[in-house]
Amino acid sequence: MTREEVRQVVLRALRDVAPEVELTGLKPQTRLREELDLDSMDFLNFAIALHEALGIEISETDYPRMATLDGCIDYLATRLRI
Repeated sequence: MTREEVRQVVLRALRDVAPEVELTGLKPQTRLREELDLDSMDFLNFAIALHEALGIEISETDYPRMATLDGCIDYLATRLRI
């Protein structure tokens, strides 16, 4: 899997959690929870969707590392050893 494929998985998971949000203009350093107005349950569902798509166990203590689009991709790429 490439970083671009990870990015697409992340965007797909975000779209599933917040279908009303326009993701095309999402900047890499934008804080996801604030920009997309995700509450804690939305973010948990986002993490679950990533787990199901990638088979990676994501600890709640790692959520801060996934605060931005780039941070999320970096975290997942590291976990996938890309």
